Amino acid sequence: MRVRVGAASDVGVVREQNEDSYLASSPLFAVADGMGGHQGGEVASQLALERVEELHRDGERPDLGETVHGANQAVLERAAGDEALSGMGTTLTLLRMEGTGFRLAHVGDSRAYRLRDGELEMLTEDHTLVNRMVQEGKLTEDEARIHPHRSILTRALGVETDLQVDLAVIDAEPGDRVLLCSDGLTGVVGDERIKAVLQEESDPQAACDVLVAEAIEAGGPDNVTVVVLDFLENGEEAAPAATPAAEDEPADEPEAPPPADEPPGRRRRWPRLLLWLGLLVLVLVLAGVGTRMYLNTQWFVGEHEGNVALFRGIPTEVLGYDLFTLEEETDIPAARAAGLQPYAELPDGIPADSEEEARALIAQMEEDLRETGPSP
Repeated sequence: MRVRVGAASDVGVVREQNEDSYLASSPLFAVADGMGGHQGGEVASQLALERVEELHRDGERPDLGETVHGANQAVLERAAGDEALSGMGTTLTLLRMEGTGFRLAHVGDSRAYRLRDGELEMLTEDHTLVNRMVQEGKLTEDEARIHPHRSILTRALGVETDLQVDLAVIDAEPGDRVLLCSDGLTGVVGDERIKAVLQEESDPQAACDVLVAEAIEAGGPDNVTVVVLDFLENGEEAAPAATPAAEDEPADEPEAPPPADEPPGRRRRWPRLLLWLGLLVLVLVLAGVGTRMYLNTQWFVGEHEGNVALFRGIPTEVLGYDLFTLEEETDIPAARAAGLQPYAELPDGIPADSEEEARALIAQMEEDLRETGPSP
């Protein structure tokens, strides 16, 4: 059985850099969503996929679980050897073609879906705190979708050596369409809309482009990455499309190719000019009273002079202008807190929907640190 593939990735509207990576080189297809702030997340996601490729060189097909453990070890070793990368990690949803179907290996909250006969089936389970709370009956599905801590992972590469990996063998039929994606898509675009796009766009690259565009239009709060595979009969001719995608390879982007120093498997789709224009517009908007009122309702937990701190506003600056103010500094060491996987994004700021939720998050950090014992 053959596959026709499309792939796309975008930094989004809010983030400064793309920490997602993807792999689309038959028989391997994967999405990895890095975390750890600044350079860490980007390094972790790239490193994981590089190790996956290394383990499959020269036609080798190692056990898929062992492959993920190898990628996990690579991330752990790199973080241990570089203090600037301490606490980094990544999700990994990995698909390998085999016979008339494929194998899946999964860790984190990136996802795999299969569209068959008009029905969209989620093939993976989110390894998140809120999903565990749903399974325990502490949250409803609707509450989980809007929970402020829905991105806190319970499993990720780069956190511990004894990593649990979800493995599955999935059958495939001609006409099946499989989607791999980071939570930058599923966090803002619902399953029904995802299904509609996959049904409406016959070309896999076009489907990828539309899904990414819809995530951006929905606010683009995170990096967004999608890979779409169409399963075809051997000898079947793919339907012509306005932007054809190469078989077994992601189609070329309609935009200009990425800069030479940008790593393979990553795409930045918006020109830098748009970013600067956006910043200019934001500066103008900041002059309005409405924006100041908005910032006063936003809260996040970050670090200040080495300690965990409570901030009002959003964790960024525009042309040297901080969009936040320090409300309270604690005596919790920020480095220790950020070393725990749920709080790896602390250096970038962890958002909360209210002051109460931000203070509850700080209290949880303090409790978790007590459970881990005193610092060495």
